[in-house]
Amino acid sequence: MIPAEFLIFAATLLGIAIFHRHTLGIALAGLIAVIAYKVLFADFSGMPGPVGLLWHLQAEWVLLTNLLALLVGFALLSRHFQQSHLPRLLPKILPDDWKGGFVLLAMVFVLSAFLDNIAAAMIGATVAGAVFRGRVHIGYLAAIVAASNAGGSGSVVGDTTTTMMWLDGVSPLQVLHAYVAAAAAFLVFAIPAARQQHRHSPIQHDPEPGLVADKSRLIVVALVLAGAVFANVYANNLPEPQSGAFPYIGATVIGILLLLTPWRRPDWSVLPAAFKGSAFLLALVLSASMMPVERLPPASALTTFGLGVVSSVFDNIPLTKLALVQGGYDWGMLAYAVGFGGSMLWFGSSAGVAVANLFPEAKSVGQWLRHGWHVAVGYVVGFVVLLEILGWNPHSPRSEF
Repeated sequence: MIPAEFLIFAATLLGIAIFHRHTLGIALAGLIAVIAYKVLFADFSGMPGPVGLLWHLQAEWVLLTNLLALLVGFALLSRHFQQSHLPRLLPKILPDDWKGGFVLLAMVFVLSAFLDNIAAAMIGATVAGAVFRGRVHIGYLAAIVAASNAGGSGSVVGDTTTTMMWLDGVSPLQVLHAYVAAAAAFLVFAIPAARQQHRHSPIQHDPEPGLVADKSRLIVVALVLAGAVFANVYANNLPEPQSGAFPYIGATVIGILLLLTPWRRPDWSVLPAAFKGSAFLLALVLSASMMPVERLPPASALTTFGLGVVSSVFDNIPLTKLALVQGGYDWGMLAYAVGFGGSMLWFGSSAGVAVANLFPEAKSVGQWLRHGWHVAVGYVVGFVVLLEILGWNPHSPRSEF
């Protein structure tokens, strides 16, 4: 029998897919329904009632706080980047035809290997809004999200899931071969997406005359991004349990922005939309964390492929946590699957939610699937290429259930 929690969560996702103008209300209603059911009729990993709920919230608060701080902080940062005028100067170096859109996606891919994928996606979306005069195709928005998730899949500082693997003792070299799949997937989705965008709204040929970059805002952007990378590396090098006891990355991003406010004031007007989008994602993540998933099917290439598909509707963080406990996975293949798989739907990854906050027209499952079809095809092609070239190379299971 399917647990009631799964049925509530499935109904929530279906409601989001159908009524995309009311996503926040549906997500919050779903969360309240899951909490009410578990408090009254079930438990939280063996702990019943309100005490179990408090225990669960205590276990999840660092992750939730980090996500909130990053989504809000990077929304403010993307506005700094936009107001620096650099995005409007980029037509000077980007090719004029569809290859300009392709190069921009490649830049997002590379950035995400060093930055959090939320930051890379928001920078890419901000640039796209400038060079395409605000007319960004939904298929291209899906490609920006896919490029950020693919670029972070082989780097232990590029995605939350790979960072979790690093913290759990997986060597950075054991996830690096995810880039074999990510590169193949990139070529599949980036070319048609760039052509879609070129037909929809060609890239601006030349920057506006007399436009000068605001260097002070660019310094703010650089300092915040450098701080985020430093905090990520610092947290990962702390011994357990200190590494997961505090939201180091989110606190660093918000802290630097506030510290620099007297010098360069952020555009606070973006906060309402940023908080609204963040509340939506946090509601889904918290709901997913309360699902009674106690183990995964036996580790295999097919299971890994399935986890990537499931990641488009189910938060990939608890899935990655379960996979680490179970062991026996090819970590690079898993990193690609759970990292890139969420790109297939707009709410399947934090990068997708962040981009949809900037471009609300992307908050449609039907339009995302229709125009972003190349992302799903890219996921399948990338997975097959990795499997055919390197095969399935699992590591020893860490524990037995």
